[in-house]
Amino acid sequence: MNYGFVKVAAAIPRVSISDCLLNAKEIERLIALAEDKGVQIINFPELSITGYTSADLFFQHLLLEEAEVGLMQILHNTRHLNIVSILGMPVSVNSVIYNTAVVIQKGKILGVVPKTYLPNYKEFYEQRWFSSVNVLSEKHIRLCGQVVPIGKNLLFEASNTTFAIEICEDLWSTIPPSSYLALQGAEIIFNLSADNEGIAKHNYLLSLISQQSARCLAGYVFSSSGFGESTTDVVFAGNGLIFENGTLLARSERFSLEEQLIISEIDIEHLRTERRVNKTFAASKGNINVDEPIRISVETEAKEIEITRKIYSLPFVPYGNELKERCEEIFAIQVAGLAQRITHTHLNSVVIGISGGLDSTLALLVCVKTFDKLKLPRKNILGVTMPGFGTTDRTYQNALNLMEVLGINTREISIKEACIQHFKDIGHDINIHDVTYENGQARERTQILMDIANQVNGLVIGTGDLSELALGWATYNGDHMSMYSVNSSIPKTLVKYLVKWVGENEMDGIAAKTLLDIADTPISPELIPAKDDGEIKQKTEDLVGPYELHDFIMYYFLKYCFRPSKIYFLAQKAFGNKYDNETIKKWLYTFFRRFFSQQFKRSCMPDGPKVGSITLSPRGDWRMPSDASAASWLREIEKLEIK
Repeated sequence: MNYGFVKVAAAIPRVSISDCLLNAKEIERLIALAEDKGVQIINFPELSITGYTSADLFFQHLLLEEAEVGLMQILHNTRHLNIVSILGMPVSVNSVIYNTAVVIQKGKILGVVPKTYLPNYKEFYEQRWFSSVNVLSEKHIRLCGQVVPIGKNLLFEASNTTFAIEICEDLWSTIPPSSYLALQGAEIIFNLSADNEGIAKHNYLLSLISQQSARCLAGYVFSSSGFGESTTDVVFAGNGLIFENGTLLARSERFSLEEQLIISEIDIEHLRTERRVNKTFAASKGNINVDEPIRISVETEAKEIEITRKIYSLPFVPYGNELKERCEEIFAIQVAGLAQRITHTHLNSVVIGISGGLDSTLALLVCVKTFDKLKLPRKNILGVTMPGFGTTDRTYQNALNLMEVLGINTREISIKEACIQHFKDIGHDINIHDVTYENGQARERTQILMDIANQVNGLVIGTGDLSELALGWATYNGDHMSMYSVNSSIPKTLVKYLVKWVGENEMDGIAAKTLLDIADTPISPELIPAKDDGEIKQKTEDLVGPYELHDFIMYYFLKYCFRPSKIYFLAQKAFGNKYDNETIKKWLYTFFRRFFSQQFKRSCMPDGPKVGSITLSPRGDWRMPSDASAASWLREIEKLEIK
């Protein structure tokens, strides 16, 4: 029903130092609010029932008793709720005080996890009051009249995920407990913290959590003390952070004077895919020497949850503050790949077909950047425009303008007469605009490029992109073939974006105008004659579907191995009302039908650099038999309901 999503929350209540009963009421209120919002697991800050800054008051019998009374109050008042809550409080075991996380649900204590590493430097004095779990010998304790498991190696197993806990400083240790817990099965780590603020410390914290969630291939929910804690010597900003495999999903407002509830959904199916694919994760299990974990069953009820996390409709396209750096990095990888191939072959010239379309434009920009980097003359780049029966004035002129402003060598060779002769030779009626008519032109262009490359002792640079490879939208041994394919791991949505980005940021005048017009031109192979008004008649997206939708499907199918029904669900969230459910289902079916049937083209694709997280190279990320059946995937798509 929820496709592997677990709704979690990081709660930051206002606290009253050492007033356990008042704090318990605030905690109860946030638990009830989270339950109403569909949260399944909620995490509170370190020592949230007493307040972290109670200091020597932790020695007071009354405070310890009041903390337990506060917990009893919370247990009683939330006993009718299904939500799992993780609270912070001091617990005394045989006259030794531990800083613990207490996991509760439906009036029961599921387990108690004491802190492992106690900071005792600079502003921290925790060893003055607490002891590490490493000195704990008990396996069970009596708390609030219940006998419950206690220890650092507790795993809480629900029907939809397994989670574990570490507390504040544990994360800062050389090998955090969460590393071991993740290897033993924990998919989400909850951290109860009292992380105080300092200049630049917050960015370090973000980096630390991001790295740990990525290293553990896990979700990470961090909840830290906020307003109400003592500011005698330090200040607490109230950090609520939710990460998934290194990616920040949600964050709190820092230094807020109000309580906060930070909610998002962690995709457990995503994490499981990453762990299955990443064999280093499995291999690491052989290097741990820790006690067998205590596994605690958690009751969960199946209910539909609302997805609040952002699902981006263009997952391949960079955004945000790293936009410029990401675009430059993409070009740098493409350029490095081509530079190595040119250097290795001792060929100082390249040949590239320029159509005035997106793919050949990006490939040409890569060639120009590569020759500049190698300090080779741009005239050693031979751009060949090959107008045919479907070439429009717009793309033809853009091709000529582009080659001129970039200062490369140019040739124009019409393919019309050669194709007419070829159709006569094979007995094909030129008025029948079928696949033979189209592919004959594509192969003629490739033959021209290959033969010219022999003439000039150069490399033919491929222009085809990742989206075309996924859909098989390439003529076998036509535009499918080259000597080095620089765009082979760049999807169409990113190709368009990169061309536009260069036009807006690195060019001016005619060059910028040409690039922006190319980015705005309908995508077409131009193999069918144009309309009477000269406009493009053969639009690729009318035939195979919107590339933004296909790229979205490809991303979640290849990167996360999601099934069609989940991709359908995510597409509905990502695109909103832009595409109705029937349209999404139609092109979902088309993608999987074509992806499976066109594998033979990918099995013999040319070399090309891997740029992003996905490539379809048979020598790299993707190995699939050319005769694999799509039946199971198509059957699931056929069963999808259109509401």
